[in-house]
Amino acid sequence: MRDAVAILASSSVVLPPNPTPTPPPHNPHSQSSTKLKPLLPRSFTRRTQSADSNSPLLSTVRWDSPSQVRNRLKYYADLASNLSDDGRFTDFLMIAESVVVSGVKPSVFATLLNLKLVSVGIRRMLSEGKLVSLIQVFKGVKKLGFSVVELFDELAIEALRHECHRRLAKCDEALEIVSLMETLQELGFSIKGLVDASHIIRLCVNKRDPDAAIRYAQNFPQAGMLLCSIMIEFGKRRDLVSALTVFEVSKQNQGCPNMYAYRTIVDVCGLCGDCLKSRSIYEELLACKFAPNIYVFNSLMNVNASDLTYTLQIYKQMQKVGVTADLASYNILLKSCCLAGRVDLAKDIYNEVRKIESMGVLKLDVFTYSTMIKVLADARMWQMALKIKEDMLLAGVIPNIVTWTSLISACANAGLVEQAIQLFEEMLWAGCEPNSQCCNILLHACVESCQYDRAFRLFKGWKANGIQKGISVDIHCKTENILCANPNHERDSRKSSSTSILKHQSFPVSFPFSPTTSTYNILMKACGTDYFRAKALMDEMKMEGLSPNHISWSILIDIFGGKGNVEGALQILRSMYQAGVQPDVVTYTTAIKVCVEQKNLKFAFSLFAEMKRYQIKPNMVTYNTLLRARSQYGSLQEVQQCLAIYQDMRKAGYKHNDYYLKQLIGEWCEGILQNNNRNKGQFVSHSGTSPELQNLLLEKVAVHLQDINAESLTIDLQGLSKIEARIVVLAVLRMIKEQHSPGDSVKDDLMIIFEDVGSQTRHKGGVKEAIVKLLQYDLGLEVLSAGLRVKKDSESGGFENPFPSKDVLQGRDLPPKSPARRPAVLQRLKIKKASLNHWLQRKGGSFATTS
Repeated sequence: MRDAVAILASSSVVLPPNPTPTPPPHNPHSQSSTKLKPLLPRSFTRRTQSADSNSPLLSTVRWDSPSQVRNRLKYYADLASNLSDDGRFTDFLMIAESVVVSGVKPSVFATLLNLKLVSVGIRRMLSEGKLVSLIQVFKGVKKLGFSVVELFDELAIEALRHECHRRLAKCDEALEIVSLMETLQELGFSIKGLVDASHIIRLCVNKRDPDAAIRYAQNFPQAGMLLCSIMIEFGKRRDLVSALTVFEVSKQNQGCPNMYAYRTIVDVCGLCGDCLKSRSIYEELLACKFAPNIYVFNSLMNVNASDLTYTLQIYKQMQKVGVTADLASYNILLKSCCLAGRVDLAKDIYNEVRKIESMGVLKLDVFTYSTMIKVLADARMWQMALKIKEDMLLAGVIPNIVTWTSLISACANAGLVEQAIQLFEEMLWAGCEPNSQCCNILLHACVESCQYDRAFRLFKGWKANGIQKGISVDIHCKTENILCANPNHERDSRKSSSTSILKHQSFPVSFPFSPTTSTYNILMKACGTDYFRAKALMDEMKMEGLSPNHISWSILIDIFGGKGNVEGALQILRSMYQAGVQPDVVTYTTAIKVCVEQKNLKFAFSLFAEMKRYQIKPNMVTYNTLLRARSQYGSLQEVQQCLAIYQDMRKAGYKHNDYYLKQLIGEWCEGILQNNNRNKGQFVSHSGTSPELQNLLLEKVAVHLQDINAESLTIDLQGLSKIEARIVVLAVLRMIKEQHSPGDSVKDDLMIIFEDVGSQTRHKGGVKEAIVKLLQYDLGLEVLSAGLRVKKDSESGGFENPFPSKDVLQGRDLPPKSPARRPAVLQRLKIKKASLNHWLQRKGGSFATTS
């Protein structure tokens, strides 16, 4: 170290005397304390080591002894400390720079600083929100070789932490706070101790900024773990695109795939509901010639649990590559069987796992038993579900709330209310706190079995006093009986099981009860047609801070329907809009059902049209309710209305049982023969073959009746049987009859096309004869033959050439050809417009429109 420190400033600078006495310690609370800041002006200039040695100011500096130099250095350290105390960190930086330039080591000068004064200045700057200015100063301090962190005491660090949290709470841009953290880390601070990493990750995820999240994670040595946490957070917000961006970064700069990252992104695909993407990621891992571990396999099976076939396929691949299945693997298989409703396969898996357990390889847990009970509960196999509970107790596994809920649900689904209540009391004796779902299942069982008063008594008792432990069940005795019935069971397991039950039984149970919206909905169903009681329950629901949902309003609508009050039901629907609740398909379907039951079909179809306007997609129940609304058709408009709904249903992908609808269409068509001394049941006489009617019938009827203003009509009977062809022809004739008022005339001939008898299949033979008989003898129309026509290749999809080739005529062998269809020969019948007009004008051709 040089022997002296030269501070070069303006001519007004007064250097301390030689030797310089040590300044008194600074006391900021003492008014008599002498501050050293007047000794040095605000602006400084410095002289580098290459300065001219002949400078008059430099020549005034005497080279003193080491003690005198230390005193002078201490003087400037105290001066810098006082400047920082006043928040003048720019001047602090100038003094520090001058000292370092003169040859003093930064560490030596730092030890002479008064850190308490520096800390006071730092905290003052931070309290004024001048963190950015402070960072700029400390960047210069760091360039001089100082350790910035050593200038901060615990109070200053706490102030910096508080300022970072404040900026994090008010920050609108994730990149801004990440840049701040990077800067603080460059200055030597541990950003892990300043701000919780999860807070910044949550900010980046909320702002949908994966790049900022990646930058922040890369500041830590455990960046891989943080990247996985970021993927999970994006998955919780169903942002798969951002999660995949983070996943791609996590795969970089790694010699082998990070199985934890692969497992995480597969779980994220499950959170986002994209099972197919999880499969492609799995295929990508296999393409890299790496075998997934058990955790990747389990995550993949769990995400695709709704597809039992694929889940079993992954399970077989896991066995093929030599990965041993663990208990989680079997639990996921049971879950997949539960979702698929495969009770048989679930039983096989359960028995296999129990066999493995007997060999001491694994130990069944509560999830295994609960899932198996859930499978049996859904299948209403309540006795087998109770047997699984006994196995569970024998194994020393304590049932949890999921187990008890599934058991109660199994009995409730089978209509065994008493058994369900007994299980509920057993659960309370075991010390298991019931949740709202468990209570709702019990109330629903009472309502479904028409025990309405019992449901209300349970509800009022729970709400007033909480759920009290029952006294009718002694679970200790039950458990001991089960254990005694199996003397081969190990004594230790029996002791463990019995001790566990007794421990849960030992303390009194009184659980609070918090009703949910579903609770009130169940009770509203128990009100029958008592609207005022149901409305009182809805008001009570609101007082409890709960919001009525679509089901609540639908129940009110159904109550009005039970009283036959269509206007009241529609008023509830309007009130639902006023309450700010958008009706869904269930609400509209309930209102439509009310209108149909009261024979108010006009309102029913108007509600259906309203659904379409609001872009609410009807479901199968909606379509069935409307299509079964009529017992008969009275006009063409009604037929067209129902056929339009039928076609809309088919386009939506629903398959309807067309038998009932075809019967109605047939009866409407046969109505044209009523006044021609023909029985309206003419169609019914052929109903023996009606189950063979195809969907093609309704489609062709709908096509012909779609354009009611068509002047040129051609009836296509291809592919139809005799009964189907009869219905189509009668439908067109009835349409013509209804659309032509007296005085109007048909302006074109009517053409009927069907396949030639030789090309018809057996069950469709005789269509021409049946139609000619219908038109000529039943309706008195004049039918003419319009000749034959061979269907073109473009119409038939390519047919065999009807003329033999030269090779065939000469008897040559030809290579076998694939069988081809013969060309269809079409026959055409014509009904002239004069005959149609004459038929329309005849008195006998008229018919009465039924209501």
